[in-house]
Amino acid sequence: RARALSLWCPSTFQTSSIKRHQGNSHSAIEMLTQRVCVRLLHQQSAVSRCLSSLPSRASSAATVNSEALKETPLCEYHEQLGGQMVPYGGWKMPLQYSTASALVSHNHTRQKASLFDVSHMCQAHLLGDNAAEFLEQLVVADLKALPKFTGVLSVLTNEKGGIIDDLIITRHHDRFNLVLNAGCADKDLAHLTERLSQFDGVAVLQPRLDLALLALQGPLASTVLQRFVKEDLRLLRFMECVYSEVAGIPVVVSRTGYTGEDGFELSMKARDALSIATLLMGEQEVEPAGLAARDSLRLEAGLCLYGNDLDETVTPVEAGLRWCIGERRLKEGGFLGYDVIRQQISEGPPRRRVGLVLPSGIARAHAPIFKRGSDQQVGEVTSGGFSPMLKKGVAMGYVTKGNGKLNNELEIEVRNKRLPAVVSRMPFHPTNYYVGEKTVSAE
Repeated sequence: RARALSLWCPSTFQTSSIKRHQGNSHSAIEMLTQRVCVRLLHQQSAVSRCLSSLPSRASSAATVNSEALKETPLCEYHEQLGGQMVPYGGWKMPLQYSTASALVSHNHTRQKASLFDVSHMCQAHLLGDNAAEFLEQLVVADLKALPKFTGVLSVLTNEKGGIIDDLIITRHHDRFNLVLNAGCADKDLAHLTERLSQFDGVAVLQPRLDLALLALQGPLASTVLQRFVKEDLRLLRFMECVYSEVAGIPVVVSRTGYTGEDGFELSMKARDALSIATLLMGEQEVEPAGLAARDSLRLEAGLCLYGNDLDETVTPVEAGLRWCIGERRLKEGGFLGYDVIRQQISEGPPRRRVGLVLPSGIARAHAPIFKRGSDQQVGEVTSGGFSPMLKKGVAMGYVTKGNGKLNNELEIEVRNKRLPAVVSRMPFHPTNYYVGEKTVSAE
């Protein structure tokens, strides 16, 4: 029993402990077994706390092997690094690593550089002479004016102006590259395919299941990546991309990310992902980071998470994504839900997404928001957690018209207790996106 348990959870066993109890091996084994159980209960509790801060797509870690989960090309590599694997959006993904807590990974990303496996995201190419015309029927971005090798955040809308998904669209010399959320990939591709069947022009959709995607994020990401690419990364600005090679492996390098820090997303053939990940992880500034740190980083940066902060009932105006709508598109329309969105811009939306700072306590998704000192509910939290940078709780949520003014004092109900919260600017922590000789910091 002792041998089996030591193989299963070696960190809980010390040779010296066994030697001290050689006179009574049965007693020693029973005592050590109890220690293992206590340690595992603590670990399970810690994992549960991390999972509770993630969207509903992340379920219990105990079920990770009982579901038919997809695996990224780096799945075994994560396990070798001590990754705590959990189900997420139908994929087996690392929540955090045994070498560092989620908090340590968060701070490391803010200070140095972290490598995230985001290969669960769906990459697709849209080709054809009329690709821009087709895609503009479904998204709010001005794609005809988008320069080559430049990306833009946009949203797929439905007939009521709701958001089917948010996505990154990048214009290449002969196509548009799409990066779709993992949990929305199937419905997005079905939506695009159905609309293509009704389109008279020339456009072809190619899901690229043969590709992987890695994100190198943090203030030292550029320093690290520059060691392996010949292009001068000082010339590559936020949301721009370039074709390059890393150790002779073809990659598309995009200066973007989901942390609020400077960083890059590297798209390559799935078969090459391990080689590139191993190369980057060999640099002293780089550590691996998982879903838990990714969620707290994007929350501090005020970035939306589909399924939490965005869904098909929320319009881009309500979500505070008015800036995603191209001015030409706003005048001409031509995309699904245009009339609803135009009316909300003109008259104001019935609700809107706001940032909230809690002097004490932490609010999670679905917590009700009330007027201060009143039983009148005015909204609901969609994302929330602890901000390592602010060292206090932060949240995002939707509140009804008239309750989202800056510095408005509200209350959030957490476990039947009202916690004070103040409507605050987002991002909660300044972002640092590289736009040239210096970064642009949004405060």
